[in-house]
Amino acid sequence: MVESKPMQTASMKSARRLLTALSVGLGLALASPVMAAEGQHEAKDISFSFEGPFGLFDRAQLQRGFQVYKEVCSACHSLSLVRFRNLGDPGGPSFPEDQVKALAAEYQITDGPNSDGEMFERPGLPSDALPSPYPNDNAARAANGGALPPDLSLITKSRPGWFGTWRQLVDNIGGPQYVYSVLTGYEEPPADLAASAPPGTHYNPYFAAGPWIGMPKPLNDGQVTYEDGTEATVDQMARDVSAFLAWAAEPKMEQRKQLGFQVLIYMIILTVLLYFTKQKIWSRIKH
Repeated sequence: MVESKPMQTASMKSARRLLTALSVGLGLALASPVMAAEGQHEAKDISFSFEGPFGLFDRAQLQRGFQVYKEVCSACHSLSLVRFRNLGDPGGPSFPEDQVKALAAEYQITDGPNSDGEMFERPGLPSDALPSPYPNDNAARAANGGALPPDLSLITKSRPGWFGTWRQLVDNIGGPQYVYSVLTGYEEPPADLAASAPPGTHYNPYFAAGPWIGMPKPLNDGQVTYEDGTEATVDQMARDVSAFLAWAAEPKMEQRKQLGFQVLIYMIILTVLLYFTKQKIWSRIKH
């Protein structure tokens, strides 16, 4: 009995140290997003049709968003994980097959080598990935003052759920809202900050690495002409391309939600059956 007390005391001390470490780790985990977001404006609280467990993509919005990407964003940003054929997927923009082929054929794709060992240019095919505007990263940096425009394939996944405050978690503000906020967040810098602006940058307090961003304001009213007649305001274009990039980052979202709903129904039915089975078996046991 005398020997067990030191062992018990050591065990209790180890448990306290473990709890302390976990508490500190949890505190840092909760505090770090807030510290990272210090000085940055919260993403604007806007709604998308695909939010929530039953949300779905708006096909017309995805098609408009692709048009904005194609006519504006693709001049600097690649979308390397999306292939032309994906634009015809039922869970995505759902362009008709002939339109997908026509869109792909508008691009010249570097292919090869041919029988002579040389690379050559050919019209794009539905199986091709959307081409990058630059042949390599060094060329991209040279064309953008040393800054490398990020690939937009997973840009909305880089800010999943929330990135700064409890309100953002509760309000479901994530990647699409962040992209929208950056696109519409260009402002005149405060007087006390204007003098410290790095050369060739622009003031955008919504930019995560900001507030100075190398990309000039990309959107202006009427910059594109929507084929469906929708008025192309900055707000509308920003919403549309944010939704399109959300689909590009998670093209199977609708199927995932549908499968999750089916699994949930299955689990409910299984739970009910197991409950009645348990009741049947234990009813035979006499107390």
